[in-house]
Amino acid sequence: MEWDFFYRQLEAGLNIDETCFYFSDDKEEREHYVGYLPQYEKPYWIGYCDVEDGCEFKTASELVNAPVFDGRSLKERWNEAVVVSVEGIPLEQWLEHTEHC
Repeated sequence: MEWDFFYRQLEAGLNIDETCFYFSDDKEEREHYVGYLPQYEKPYWIGYCDVEDGCEFKTASELVNAPVFDGRSLKERWNEAVVVSVEGIPLEQWLEHTEHC
């Protein structure tokens, strides 16, 4: 998934909750999750990361620039990110659905 497309979806909060990914340089392929839940004061969140119990943010920009993945941000590491699923749907199916919306 291209960075610009991902970021636009995240910033708009469109069909992006529970985005599951791992980093290609992680031999264990530990899964990380990011998402957006509009009902909260800090709707953007990261789970399973270097911050114990995850973390929350007010904006998409704060989320993608937080240096919580081995001291680097998601934006910095995006080229290493392998997206597995979005909203519990395999990436390919999610992309097909999103293109038709």
